[in-house]
Amino acid sequence: MQQTNTFQEKLRQLFVVLLPILVTQLALFSMTFFDTVMSGKASPVDLAGVAIGSSLWTPVQAGLTGILLAVTPMVAQMAGAMRKDQVPFTVMQALYLSVVIAIGVVILGALLLGPILDGMSLETEVRHIAYYYLVAISFGIIPLFVYTVLRCYIDALGMTRVTMVITLMSLPINVALNYVMIFGYFGFPRLGGIGAGLASAITYWIIVLISLYVVHRVEPFVEYGMFSKFYRVSMAAWKELLKLGVPIGFSIFFEVSIFAAVTLLMSEYSTITIAAHQAAMNFASFIYMVPLSISMALTIVVGFEVGAERFRDARQYSYMGITTAVGMASLFAVGLYFFGEQVAGFYTNDPSVLELAQHFLMYSILFLLSDAVAAPIQGVLRGYKDVTVTFIVALISYWVIGLPLGFALAQLTSLGAFGYWIGLITGLAAGAIFLFGRLLSLQKQKIRGT
Repeated sequence: MQQTNTFQEKLRQLFVVLLPILVTQLALFSMTFFDTVMSGKASPVDLAGVAIGSSLWTPVQAGLTGILLAVTPMVAQMAGAMRKDQVPFTVMQALYLSVVIAIGVVILGALLLGPILDGMSLETEVRHIAYYYLVAISFGIIPLFVYTVLRCYIDALGMTRVTMVITLMSLPINVALNYVMIFGYFGFPRLGGIGAGLASAITYWIIVLISLYVVHRVEPFVEYGMFSKFYRVSMAAWKELLKLGVPIGFSIFFEVSIFAAVTLLMSEYSTITIAAHQAAMNFASFIYMVPLSISMALTIVVGFEVGAERFRDARQYSYMGITTAVGMASLFAVGLYFFGEQVAGFYTNDPSVLELAQHFLMYSILFLLSDAVAAPIQGVLRGYKDVTVTFIVALISYWVIGLPLGFALAQLTSLGAFGYWIGLITGLAAGAIFLFGRLLSLQKQKIRGT
């Protein structure tokens, strides 16, 4: 990262950071995408089982890895303020914390998973696939959390191409493992949706091993001496990480878990409805990688400028990112409107699932536009280390506005399952409006202060 002066320099810097992040996010999500698509090709039961399993795992994984995202603004601001000597200590403490969190997740999962699934109205085969899909995923939790810290460190230094290359190397491995384990080729048993979870866990181990090698042996990371010195566990450092990371994690958890909650509430509907909903939701989440990537890039560039106390430059980056996200979302919305049938066809050959998924996809268009505003603003606020308001907004807009409205529409009107989607859209739109107001207020405050 380096200081920029003109609009053109800033735009170039933003895209230099953004494009590798986008490719990385699309590649990472492609693992879940291929899990869902290939499971759907196995059978609707496998698709429904993976849908339930993913709905339980995704919010937990997103929320807890969100805590570790605190590494990005912390390291970015250290780099902007030329305090590079503090970086290794901070990253190592985050690595220790990531392992502790991962072990805690595995223990709690072992205790709670069975009772949670038993409390749901699931068909026996769907429950079986969901349970063992999550058991398989659990073998990759520790490397996934460790990789999150390493990636935040690498990206915060502006070296986003490195994580892009690492992820692109692992993607074809994941797809090949899915092919072998889901469908049972080359002498392996046919595991269906369970095989998708096992393939992902193995891939997480491959990613983290490559990342550890890069951080230890490749420039410019070598000069930081990340593993050249032993650091004791510091409760003070953990407290600082958690103070910033917990609001980030909860904000992400509240946003992601509302989608999971809707999927779980839909367990009262048929397997066909669950499969169609999951197919549409999976594609909407795939497109969400664009505003999410812009959000992550803005955290880095804004954090760098804030660390150097160049608040007008930080504001200019903010509006560049938001404008880019809205423009991209508009293009995707038009494409989805005209090619919804082809998109649904990626997920299933079943005519009933195909028809219902197309209807859900039309509602997802409105997701795109709200996310295009909300996600970049969240990234900007993290760059300022302003995370508490985002947490409060996420709680209110999703769980106080969105979910109750969706539940009421689904249960009290003829909309049925579509009512949940309308509630989600309303919550996302409310969150976008609240966050934009906070951003305007914070930027004025920072600029006036200088």
